[in-house]
Amino acid sequence: MAKPRPTRTAAALNANVTASATTSSGAFADVRPTLGFGVPATSDPHHFKVFVPRSNTAPVQLSEYLGLQALSNEHSVIDRAVLDRARWTAIRAEAQRAFNARLGAHHLKPSAWKAGDNPVDRLLGKELCVLVWAVEHMEMEKIPVAVRNWLALRPEERWWLFGMTAMSTGGIGDGDKGWRLALRHALGDVAQSELLSPRARRALVTRDSGVVGQRLTLDLFSDGTE
Repeated sequence: MAKPRPTRTAAALNANVTASATTSSGAFADVRPTLGFGVPATSDPHHFKVFVPRSNTAPVQLSEYLGLQALSNEHSVIDRAVLDRARWTAIRAEAQRAFNARLGAHHLKPSAWKAGDNPVDRLLGKELCVLVWAVEHMEMEKIPVAVRNWLALRPEERWWLFGMTAMSTGGIGDGDKGWRLALRHALGDVAQSELLSPRARRALVTRDSGVVGQRLTLDLFSDGTE
């Protein structure tokens, strides 16, 4: 009578499991250590923090930490915005999805919003500021439109909008004037947001431009195609 085939030993099974784990983790071997949404795990980097209170009704605060770039400890933190909880809830999921997609494209670990401090990479933080500033006093029914228009912007466009807004109206108390007010109307109104959308690069220009059939754009936003 034929002898039954011997079963695989525990040692062999462990070897296979170890080999499988090594293979699956190989893709993450060279990943740079980060905190939260892409903040380098280095000494005092320039980044943003989103503070989400444990209370479901308390507002959310967005602050910029200049890190080693700060001229003094007194000016090392800039509070950028406070957003009521309902508006934060309306934007957080899409912002998280967009940021994780960007992090994944650079082989960085994803993150998720949680109660407490949420570190955010300095460039992603600037982009989040643009969205938060746009919706902070916006009618709730317009926020989904603003989120879609924000998603349609290129990162460079969001950085530019942040820079222009932060120069004169970048504090917590600046929500109803200047560029902050302009952002609210630009992202919350479909017609105006088309002027910022990367999908609307080509448009009729004013009669004074001297160029027929195209709207002039900054080189920073040029995609190199004609």
